[in-house]
Amino acid sequence: MVTRTRISAELNGLRAAARAGMIGPMPPRALAASARAMRRYGPLGAATALPAHRFPERTGLVDDRGGLTFGELDRRCNALANALLARGIGAGDTVGILCRNHRGLLEAMSGAAKTGASVLFLNTDFAAPQLRDAVTREGVTAVVHDEEFAPVVDGLVVDGRTMPCFSETDLDELIGGADDAPPPAPSRHGSMVILTSGTSGRPKGAPRSQPRSVALPGGILSKVPFRGGEPMFVGPPLFHGLGLTSAILALGLGSTLVLRRRFDAARVLDDLETHRCASLVAVPVMLSRLLAVPGARERSLPGLKVVMTGGARLDPDLANRVLAAFGPVLYNFYGSTEASCITIATPDDLAAAPGCVGRPPAGTTVAILGDDDRPVPPGGTGRIFVDTPARFAGYTGGGGKEEVGGLMAVGDLGHLDGAGRLHVDGRADDMIVSGGENVHPGEVEDLLAAHPDVEEAAVTGVPDAEFGQRLRAYVVRAGGAALTEDDVKGHVAANLARHKVPRDVVFRDRLPRNPAGKVLKHALD
Repeated sequence: MVTRTRISAELNGLRAAARAGMIGPMPPRALAASARAMRRYGPLGAATALPAHRFPERTGLVDDRGGLTFGELDRRCNALANALLARGIGAGDTVGILCRNHRGLLEAMSGAAKTGASVLFLNTDFAAPQLRDAVTREGVTAVVHDEEFAPVVDGLVVDGRTMPCFSETDLDELIGGADDAPPPAPSRHGSMVILTSGTSGRPKGAPRSQPRSVALPGGILSKVPFRGGEPMFVGPPLFHGLGLTSAILALGLGSTLVLRRRFDAARVLDDLETHRCASLVAVPVMLSRLLAVPGARERSLPGLKVVMTGGARLDPDLANRVLAAFGPVLYNFYGSTEASCITIATPDDLAAAPGCVGRPPAGTTVAILGDDDRPVPPGGTGRIFVDTPARFAGYTGGGGKEEVGGLMAVGDLGHLDGAGRLHVDGRADDMIVSGGENVHPGEVEDLLAAHPDVEEAAVTGVPDAEFGQRLRAYVVRAGGAALTEDDVKGHVAANLARHKVPRDVVFRDRLPRNPAGKVLKHALD
């Protein structure tokens, strides 16, 4: 059964990849060079080589420094790989990357992978102690970083050894002083390690091997109509799953990848228009900021075919506003660091059930299990368990996620509706028990977010001597609104059960979020 499922996923992926233009005819010389790059360096090291062999003169990347063709980008990666090898960095080592969204991150990723080193993507929000903890636990050999993070990496000592750290300036010098011919094939291929978001605890390393499979990219392409050669703007940080997956997908499609170090909503709208982007990848809070730009709805973006969001909860009100502003182009990606892509909601799914996360692609299984590990009927809330082609095998520090019957726990609660669409009700560890009643914060958050005087809201549980826990709502008022605590409580009381009404309401100027757009609830109190 498992074999048939995997074969089905591969066939589905091949069809979708061919339809999207990821797989297609090419001159014999380019085909041979592409096959050689994949064999030598694996998928991560070959990520820049494959489009360079197919489309060497096509603009491959646009960032704050300008544009690079695919050919130029790959030659820079080759040069960096040769420079790293000359400094003794290669197979068996791990290169940490502390970069925002720009060419340097891709150069460090592909360049390091071509040496056979593993690649660890580091959170740009890390303070020095968090960085030191992560590079120590993950066995990092060297760090590539943006200039702005020099104070964080300065004097980084691990196990009594000063860590070699390369800034952007260093990177340019290394590339400029090295041979840009393809480096020799490493003795083995390294892995790619993504850190969990750390919203509910210490970030953990989730390694991914580099399987020669089209099940993951093909699964996404079977749901989302990305097409080869069509420019893509990627807003989420590339050190996290959604941004990284999208960027690698763009490279595989031979699509111009548009990146900015920092997300500026007005500038993004300009980029979409200037570069004629056919797709935009953004976390929900980015979409909210885009819609808040004066005149955003009137912008001429006729080429925009896909707006893919994910990385954080998409509330139904925001889904409806995006669909109204840009048309039926919104796709909601649901995944995790440990499982990668789980489900994707299409525009039709979101029109019928705003805020849902849709259905899984071929080869992925989703089940809702109760506390007794038995399936929950449609409509009933339970724990989300999955099996995906790209699920990880365990954390780098040991341990993994709970498994039942070959399915892995995601850590979220959810339910399936009558049409088989998945709805995420919240984190399993976020559920609040108040006076013996279970409350899923997401339901209250969605209701508050739909209020015209609320820009955004978060709901948590706090200790209560009488009820065990009570609900506390953190609310950001919409511009100029005079919303009061009684207004908030009255709105919830008029729409939900009494035990779901927050006992406390705290107004904030903004909610703390990580770079991937998730609300940091531990930082609210």
